[in-house]
Amino acid sequence: MTLRRKLYYLLHNGKNNHLTYFARAYLRESVPAWLFRCRKERLLGEIERRSDRDYIHRRADYYCKIGSDTPIDPTAWREHSCEIGRQPMLKQKTYFFDAVEYARYFDSHLRWAILPGDVTFLTPVPTILKCRPLRDDNASSVILNLDKVRHFLFVSDSKPWREKRDVAIFRGDLGPVKPNRDVFMGMFGNGQSAMVDAASTNIIDGHEEWHSGKMTIGEHLDYKFVMSLEGNDVASNLKWVMSSNSIAVTPRLTRETWFMEGTLVPNYHYIEVKPDFSDLEERLRYYISHPDEAEAIISHAHEYVRQFQDKHREKLIALLVLKKYFDSTNRKQ
Repeated sequence: MTLRRKLYYLLHNGKNNHLTYFARAYLRESVPAWLFRCRKERLLGEIERRSDRDYIHRRADYYCKIGSDTPIDPTAWREHSCEIGRQPMLKQKTYFFDAVEYARYFDSHLRWAILPGDVTFLTPVPTILKCRPLRDDNASSVILNLDKVRHFLFVSDSKPWREKRDVAIFRGDLGPVKPNRDVFMGMFGNGQSAMVDAASTNIIDGHEEWHSGKMTIGEHLDYKFVMSLEGNDVASNLKWVMSSNSIAVTPRLTRETWFMEGTLVPNYHYIEVKPDFSDLEERLRYYISHPDEAEAIISHAHEYVRQFQDKHREKLIALLVLKKYFDSTNRKQ
């Protein structure tokens, strides 16, 4: 990537601004915690008076599935649990700031467990996480909207789907924990298909020919289809793709975040393909020749995304998740 191209990408990538995020986070940290605690009961009480009360409770119950009495054993996972008032700064600072943004409304002596990063396993105690596996026994994994400056991004796309290129675009990192992406690139990298523009944004030994520079979000939106492939955990581009006039294409999802990927319906919110991508071109051709069905998927995706765009309601849901978590895990303390 040339210096000019790097500068262009830096200025036009379309992602959330990290400098603004951290400025707001440090400013929020400078406010005494007792001011937040004074507002907690008023905010939680507001939930019960709202017309969307049941919806808020359903969302909170979805994220926090633990039972009514599930105490945290302080010796079970000592390195990841502590009183919230003693929570040290995490190496991944965005996880710390996003968690304490809501935890500061609660008593600082309450105990929690929080694990940052791309977690794809089940934890031994109820733990606050960004992501969890999509499986029936994942109740110990309690989801908050962590690292949202990277993962929660929506776009405004004015280009109609029918005016976009009849191609699926993919740009993303490859690596040993992303075998699905290696399979995909083996089939479609280096121009093997006229219907798929696929390249890696990092250089993998033995496959230098797969590498290409990063593309801005705006450049992705020139294409009818955007590949949304899980990586270390979820596909970070799924949210903004579903808010655009392009269509996300992916095999069946295996993990979920605050975006509740487990509630997405294949071929209603996104286009599902086989895990080995053997039917990808067939699926693309189908929707190109059935534009009304493609635009219905886009409409359904937009409707799904809208539920996350009320910032105040998202705050109330997060507070209710933590209330449920603390009520259950700290009952015997």
